[in-house]
Amino acid sequence: MTKKLFDILIVGGGMVGASLALRFSQAGLQVAVIEKTPLSSMQADAADPTEPPIDLRVSAINRRSEQWLQDIGVWQHLPATRLCPYRALQAFEGDSEPQNQGLTFTASELNQPYLGHIIENISLQRAMWQQFNEFITLFCPATVTALSQQSEVAGYASVSTAEFGEISGRLLIAADGAQSQLRTLAGIGHNGWQYQQACLVATVATEYPQQDITWQQFTEQGPRAFLPLPGAQASLVWYDDLAKVKALAQLPAAQLAAEIQQSFPAKLGKITVKQQGWFPLTRMHANRYWQGRVVLVGDAAHSINPLAGQGVNLGFADAALLAELVLQALAEGRDLADSELLQQYWQQRKKANLLMMSAMDGFYQLFSSRWPVLRLARKLGLTAAAKAGPLKAWVGAYAAGLKD
Repeated sequence: MTKKLFDILIVGGGMVGASLALRFSQAGLQVAVIEKTPLSSMQADAADPTEPPIDLRVSAINRRSEQWLQDIGVWQHLPATRLCPYRALQAFEGDSEPQNQGLTFTASELNQPYLGHIIENISLQRAMWQQFNEFITLFCPATVTALSQQSEVAGYASVSTAEFGEISGRLLIAADGAQSQLRTLAGIGHNGWQYQQACLVATVATEYPQQDITWQQFTEQGPRAFLPLPGAQASLVWYDDLAKVKALAQLPAAQLAAEIQQSFPAKLGKITVKQQGWFPLTRMHANRYWQGRVVLVGDAAHSINPLAGQGVNLGFADAALLAELVLQALAEGRDLADSELLQQYWQQRKKANLLMMSAMDGFYQLFSSRWPVLRLARKLGLTAAAKAGPLKAWVGAYAAGLKD
C-alpha cells in the first residue's frame, strides 16, 4: 500500500503516457505511471542473429513527433536496426501507375533529409521505459478499479488499484487507450462509430532491399498500404469488408501471400508473410478532454481512422501541448490541474484533432465510393494535386508534421 502524493499520476504507460512521464520528470516533478501490461523481455542486441522479428504494431513517426522524442531524450536511444526512414509518400487510384495518375511527396521537395520513420510501437515504448529515472515510480502490472476526485481545496485526486492500493496525484492523466477506464470513471462521455471495414496487417519479407517509400493504393474495396521496414521487409495494410479481413487473417502464410500479391499492385513484388493480424476500424472522440483533475491524451481522447497513420502523432502533439501548459502553470505557482489551462489544452487540441479526423473520414468516404463520377473526380483530383506546386508542398509539409 502506498500513501505518497505524486505531482503527476499517469494511467497508461504506452508511447504517449511514457513520453509525458519523462517530460515531467525532467522538470523535477514526482510522477507515477500505472500500467496493466508489463513489457515483454528485452529485445536482443542488434548484432545478435537471434534478434526477434519486427512486431506487427508499427507507427509512422513524423518530423514533429521526432522532435518531441528528441526533446525528452528518447530518440537518441532508439536502436538503429529497428528504424526505417521514408523519403517519399505516394497515393494512387486503382491499378494506375503513380507517375501517371497519382500523387507523390518527396523529402527533397521540402528540403528535408526524410519525411519520417517507421518504427515498432514496442521498441519506442521500451526505449522510453529504459530512460525512466528516480522521479518516476512505475506501478506494473496494476489495474485501476476506482477514482476519487477530491474537492478543489484538497488539491489532489486518487485512484484505487487492486495491486498497490490507493495512489494519489495533483493531476491525473488518462493515457490508457481508446477503451480508457479512467475516462469512464471520470464520467467523460464520448461519441463515435465503428466503420463497416476492418484492417489486415501483415509483416512480410520482400524481394527488394530496404525501401524508403510508403504508398497507398486506393481501391473500391478499400486502401492497400505499404510501409517500409528495416532490411528487406515491409508492413502491409489491407482494408476491406470485416468478413473478408477475418477470413484473410486465418489463412496459412503461403496462401495469404498469394492473396496479397493478387490484390496489391505489381510494384510490391514477391513477398513471404512472416506475421499477420487484424483489427476493426473505429472512430471515437471524447465529449471533453478533462473533468476535475483528470485530463485525456492520445487515444483516450480520440481514436482516428488509421488511413494516414496519424494516430500516434496526434497523441504526441497532445502530450507536447499539455506538458507546455502544465509546466507554465508550475512556473507561475498555479495548480497543476488549473481549470483554465486544462480548458485551453482542450480547445486547442480538439480543433486540431477534429480537423484530422474529419479529413480522414472524408478520404475514407471519397475513395470507398463506387460511383463512376466520383471515381473520375478522384483520378482528376490526384493528378491536379500532383501539379499544384505550392498547395502540394503545403500538404506534404503538413503530412510530415512540419506545419500546423
